Amino acid sequence: DVQLQASGGGLVQAGGSLRLSCAASGLTFDDYHIGWFRQAPGKEREGVSAISGSDGSTYYADSVKGRFTISSEKAKNTVYLQMNNLKPEDTAVYYCAALENGNYFRASSVNYWGQETLVTVSS
Repeated sequence: DVQLQASGGGLVQAGGSLRLSCAASGLTFDDYHIGWFRQAPGKEREGVSAISGSDGSTYYADSVKGRFTISSEKAKNTVYLQMNNLKPEDTAVYYCAALENGNYFRASSVNYWGQETLVTVSS
């Protein structure tokens, strides 16, 4: 079974940092992009960032460019999302996901959803 275990959320003040982790198992890492989505109360789920498991290509939503950095550690099948200069509007439930292809920022492209982790940014 495919499992994507997310961790690292929490409460932080505006301007602070958090690092999310997503440990993948049950899939061939090189065959997927691993991405992060988020969903704030009353809003649709949106793609935040993604990384290719094969060549490490990275993708970012405009709202997080320059503040978030996605990386991977292939030996551990783990993807990290370093979030700096966090803003209250980054508050959301964050989901780890695996995508074979398609639009890496569209929830409908996701093949496997992982666990959620809550990020709360206070002003």
